[in-house]
Amino acid sequence: MTLVVSLRSDGPIPLDLSFRVAPGELLALVGPSGAGKTTALRAIAGLMTPETGRVTAGDTVWLDTAAGVNLPPHRRHLGVVFQSYALFPHLSALGNVLAAMPVPDRMEAQRLLDLVHLQGLASRLPAELSGGQQQRVALARALARQPRALLLDEPFSAVDRVTRQGLQAEIIALRAHLKMPVVLVTHDLNEAQMLADRMLVIDGGHMVREGTTAEVMADAAALRTLGVRAVAALLPAVIVAHEADGLTRLDTATGPIFLPRIDAPIGTRLRVRIMAHDVILSRARPVGLSAQNILPATVSAVVAGDGPAVTLRLALGPDEILASITHRAAADLNLAPGDGVHAILKAMSVARDHIACVSAPERTQAEPLRQTRFL
Repeated sequence: MTLVVSLRSDGPIPLDLSFRVAPGELLALVGPSGAGKTTALRAIAGLMTPETGRVTAGDTVWLDTAAGVNLPPHRRHLGVVFQSYALFPHLSALGNVLAAMPVPDRMEAQRLLDLVHLQGLASRLPAELSGGQQQRVALARALARQPRALLLDEPFSAVDRVTRQGLQAEIIALRAHLKMPVVLVTHDLNEAQMLADRMLVIDGGHMVREGTTAEVMADAAALRTLGVRAVAALLPAVIVAHEADGLTRLDTATGPIFLPRIDAPIGTRLRVRIMAHDVILSRARPVGLSAQNILPATVSAVVAGDGPAVTLRLALGPDEILASITHRAAADLNLAPGDGVHAILKAMSVARDHIACVSAPERTQAEPLRQTRFL
């Protein structure tokens, strides 16, 4: 069922937002501190009431200020994961999940713990679990409510970088099981780009930009709201070989690329974040270069910026990357939509945390899902 949200409020934190999230879709709310991201999430959850607003999940009305409808949080059938875990300290991991169920079911609770890779830890109290394990319990508990929507309020900000990347990978792996709308609040743009289908950029409680992740990440004006200057795109790829010289070969829609060894099995599907300023363009296929990642592409759009740079959207078959070059370079190359070019990428320019697993190779029933992870 689709989550439809419209919120208006003058204070204490102003809001003027309208958006919808389809079943199975993940929308990331991003923006600077104090932008109103968490306030919007709290309004959806029923933890605060805007001056005017309407929130519906399918045919069910959770909030309609004009009609005097304002269901309390426990009647909204929501799953919420906070950054603070918010687990019952006296209950085990299994007990925390059972406590969230409309009708307690030990087998289903254990299945949910297994789904978030907590096999063998069901009897442990929160104090006996790491921060990452506690957050996994919180996620299993949110799913135990059989929610009509799942809200994630900066759920990974309280853990270290390595644990955060592992938890982000859990969300990627779980996406196949999540049929409800998902709203993620995050200040981490890399996290939003890796996880979200669409992004909503908020500043001062107002929408600055809404669109697919690729559209927002190509919008320099929206990124400036977030304090980011460099645009980037996600390139789908699959691991096809680990070479003897320490490189991993990936296949993309228009050819192979090589990156420093990626610790994942052959057949793993990835998203590689390509920074636009790391892409060099050539009309003809170059020779005699140290950079060996050369992909044929077609210019799909040329977007002029306020400064000396031009952003080009490059189609690689069904996929797209971005290139940021100077106005002078674009004029010298005489580039226009429809032109063929070669995109050149140094293997060493891709940061390790800009590579994420989307799905692991097909597994036998005995093989664990934990092969799917951030790299």
